[in-house]
Amino acid sequence: MANTIEQTEAEIIDEFSLFDSWDDKYEYIIDLGKKLAPLPDEHKKDENKVKGCQSTVWLVAHYREGKVHFRAESDAVIVKGLISMLIRVLSGHTPDEILNANMDFINKIGMTSHLAQTRSNGLLAMVRQMKNYALAFKSLKFDA
Repeated sequence: MANTIEQTEAEIIDEFSLFDSWDDKYEYIIDLGKKLAPLPDEHKKDENKVKGCQSTVWLVAHYREGKVHFRAESDAVIVKGLISMLIRVLSGHTPDEILNANMDFINKIGMTSHLAQTRSNGLLAMVRQMKNYALAFKSLKFDA
């Protein structure tokens, strides 16, 4: 059985607690980004770009069997790591679970206080876009 969003958030908080310095945490984020599966070129188009990110971030979502599945890529290594964490937390959950996720782990690992303002805004834009996809799939579900 898959983890709940809260369980995955707790895992990430635990993982980040193993690192003493922010240099090590950034290394870890970059490593997470390197493990992200590449996004096929046909998805790298303007309508899939996350608005509000300084870096280019492409985000796509698919709805299968009541769950939303995300894929993404970025041209910036830190951002790629950040979106990989968001995918790990939110992908494979129902629209309601995604919409109700409070995403506390972002603050608990110190992300918002250690990112530049533009990166922090971009992170929030990625979360907002993922929740917008969930909202769209939720409304589709009731029309079908």
